[in-house]
Amino acid sequence: MFPRDVISAGPLLLRPPTAADAEAVVEACDDPVTARFLPFLASPYTAEDARDYLRVADEKWAKGGAEFTITREGRFVGSVGLQPIDRYGTTSVGYLVAPHARGTGVASTVARALADWALDHGAARVELEAEVTNLASLRAAYKAGFRQEGIRREGKRLRDGSRNDQVTFGRVAGEPVETAEPYFPFFPGGHLTDGVVRLSPIGEDHAEGFLAMMNDPVVRSYSMAPPGPLSEYVRRCRYTGFWWMSGQRVEVAIEDAATGAFAGHAQLVNVTQLLHQAMVGYSLLPDFRGRGFMSRALALLVEWAFEATPLRRLTAGTVVDNTASHRVLERAGFTREYVHRQLLPRVDGSWSDDLEWLLLHPKLGEKS
Repeated sequence: MFPRDVISAGPLLLRPPTAADAEAVVEACDDPVTARFLPFLASPYTAEDARDYLRVADEKWAKGGAEFTITREGRFVGSVGLQPIDRYGTTSVGYLVAPHARGTGVASTVARALADWALDHGAARVELEAEVTNLASLRAAYKAGFRQEGIRREGKRLRDGSRNDQVTFGRVAGEPVETAEPYFPFFPGGHLTDGVVRLSPIGEDHAEGFLAMMNDPVVRSYSMAPPGPLSEYVRRCRYTGFWWMSGQRVEVAIEDAATGAFAGHAQLVNVTQLLHQAMVGYSLLPDFRGRGFMSRALALLVEWAFEATPLRRLTAGTVVDNTASHRVLERAGFTREYVHRQLLPRVDGSWSDDLEWLLLHPKLGEKS
């Protein structure tokens, strides 16, 4: 059972909720972002709902859990709580940040402080879950020193009845707390552009264009598997921010800078952080081929990768007869390395040789 403490976390103070918090609770919960990611809350959220919350918070304390109001300089900025420790020594943390306090580090600060406090008060393990599209909560988990552990597929039912995946995190007593900066920072301003093409993180609104691209005969001829249904690409596009933030891969939409039209796709995959290496991949819709779009897009992506990330080696793999892709890579400065014989499966059931390409960070090239 957790003690009813008051916890200091830098500029934040965590204390048990009181009736005086009711009005601020309504303001924080009667908000579209809160409603989006906490579908179990009433919407609209009323004073009666706030009173119910305060009653449930008191019951949580009585059952061995904990519920805190978060304040900064005396002002309500959110709430955070712990479930009672189970028979295995595990508890879980959940939090809500008021709209006016978002983006100020509240969630990461209290998640770390409360996890530390729980581990100091008998918990052997603290768990945290974040929806795969909730980038603010994902960022808070990483900054609070939680380690990513897995995915609960369709683990959360949303307000509209659909389901979304949950990323699971954990902290264990006695382990070092690591809070490194993200391996891949997001694009400054949200995108990269040279005035002709624009690179933006892929989102659900790109899913239909992505499917059309994958169904193009040329793209299909060089794909390793047939295209799936639209739902598969919607799901994939939801993961972009999570993959990016966790350092697993970078997925971008190539867009016409003038019209915003989806032109194609580029990616950094097979990321090996220990070696600071990743593989580039790309495809274009037919209407944008032969106009230099892919060369421009790859130039933007390569420049960003070498200037803004720790990457020092970029590789690419192409089917040996894909001469159009070879020209794109040559214009980007890649050189041919070697051939993997019979490596790539084709949609017709055959296997193809893979021509491997390499581009070193310019500073490495100077030393070779």
